[in-house]
Amino acid sequence: MDLSELDRDSTGRCRLNSPVPAVCRKEPCILGVDEAGRGPVLGPMVYAICYCPLSRLADLEALKVADSKTLSESERDRLFVKMQEDGDFVGWALDVLSPNLISTSMLGRVKYNLNSLSHDTATGLVQFALDQGVKVAQVFVDTVGLPDTYQERLQKRFPGIEVTVKAKADALYPVVSAASICAKVARDQAVKNWHFVEKLQGLDADYGSGYPNDPKTKAWLRKHVEPVFGFPQFVRFSWRTAQSILEKEAEGVMCVASPTGRTH
Repeated sequence: MDLSELDRDSTGRCRLNSPVPAVCRKEPCILGVDEAGRGPVLGPMVYAICYCPLSRLADLEALKVADSKTLSESERDRLFVKMQEDGDFVGWALDVLSPNLISTSMLGRVKYNLNSLSHDTATGLVQFALDQGVKVAQVFVDTVGLPDTYQERLQKRFPGIEVTVKAKADALYPVVSAASICAKVARDQAVKNWHFVEKLQGLDADYGSGYPNDPKTKAWLRKHVEPVFGFPQFVRFSWRTAQSILEKEAEGVMCVASPTGRTH
């Protein structure tokens, strides 16, 4: 998986996709949506879609895809490779959202919360598949927020498609499981190979799970907070865990407006 675009610019987002199988432009397809990395304070959030013709769903199920959280890293990698090998009927696309994009969205003057960002990213990926010529007939989505509200929103956005939004959809529908695997493989690779643009002294790559309640992650955050400039771009500085450390370890900054209206 080539994440070089994220390496070149780790402040925004990047999209990756497989070639669209020819059969997916001819036959009605089923499409699953899931994400990885929604909760961590470190690293990107990755949304993924996976799709295949309804006539080949049994072949996708035969791969023994499952919720990525129940699989080991090696099992996820193996299944992703298998999906790539079966590119004559399986397609996928990813949207990788950097920690910086997530935090600046959430803390901007116009608030853009994580649920809205998630919903819009998922919607964008479904639309991307349609724009690529995929004949999407059914969409299954692992919910963010209330399933009924989310499903109604997606159904209005895509009136010609049958939409199902469920909690734990990644454990219920193989096509969502496949999307879950794509998302998790991409996030694991991004975290493992993160390109730090900052010149950090004594950089420690052992940052634990990245989740806010992980003692190892908290220790890493405390070690790598810079008193003036804060955290490296690997950190979601909008997370309460990061903000608490900034309040304790970093210097306060005051912005003062001059008579000309400029801030200093």
